[in-house]
Amino acid sequence: MTARILIAGEALTDIVIDADGGRREHPGGSPLNVAVALARLGHDAHLLTAIGEDPRGDAIRAHLDESGVRLTPASVRPGRTSTAEAVLDASGAATYTFDLAWDPDPAGIPEGLDAVHTSSIAAVMEPGASTLAELLRTAGASATISYDPNARPTLMGAPEDVRSRIEENIALADVVKASDEDVAWLYGTDDLEDVVSSWRGLGPSLTVLTRGGEGAVAFSASGRVQVAPTQVEVVDTVGAGDTFSAGILDALSDKDLLGADRREMLAAITSDELASVLRRAARLAAITVSRAGANPPWSRELL
Repeated sequence: MTARILIAGEALTDIVIDADGGRREHPGGSPLNVAVALARLGHDAHLLTAIGEDPRGDAIRAHLDESGVRLTPASVRPGRTSTAEAVLDASGAATYTFDLAWDPDPAGIPEGLDAVHTSSIAAVMEPGASTLAELLRTAGASATISYDPNARPTLMGAPEDVRSRIEENIALADVVKASDEDVAWLYGTDDLEDVVSSWRGLGPSLTVLTRGGEGAVAFSASGRVQVAPTQVEVVDTVGAGDTFSAGILDALSDKDLLGADRREMLAAITSDELASVLRRAARLAAITVSRAGANPPWSRELL
């Protein structure tokens, strides 16, 4: 089933430095990656972002066009496009340094949305974070709200500086997905499942903890559900979590569980249904980590 989904957040140029010192540039940003993944899966994906009228912005627009993502009307403006430098270690894990300005204009966002997703820096960095929070409040009247904290300590500062804002965003969401590294950094604890399970008390129907090579765990009214990872040879982990977020929305769309009018049905999702959602997301993320960069799969690759 095709869904109309708005993804709100940063689009930027990833400058990737390999473990051997090699350097390359390509479009990136957590929300952009989610939008690309959803569009490649056949959804009507719209991206609300802020990019410049410069060569890097041109490259981002071309990348989005190739994957079928539509930019909202006010997403392109004069000036430079933000960057993120990702240094990869020998295992392929990335450490980021950002040069980011974030002040989005939500003018002209599409109507009839089934879901809205936001993540990472865009949801905590002012002045844009307040714009997105208001968007989530308004969109929640008709759409499912999805959120991934996707912590970036370099820009977010100390955990206590952003924890309350992240929890405010969680309270606006129906679906929340976070990685084990994000939760450990935000709360300084090893009791990661307890934290993610407790988020349901703030409002979400479904909270998910991804654990890399250990799979994923989800919590809903039906209880705790765990799935194993899809085994692949990892090239790098760039974009894996973003593909997982897209996979959750894709699976929920397939089950006709997106939209405010499906909120009660989402809250009542069974353990078996939830496990199938996680397996779908894990399969998609496994394809992304099996190749270089944030390169999520197309629907034709899943046949």
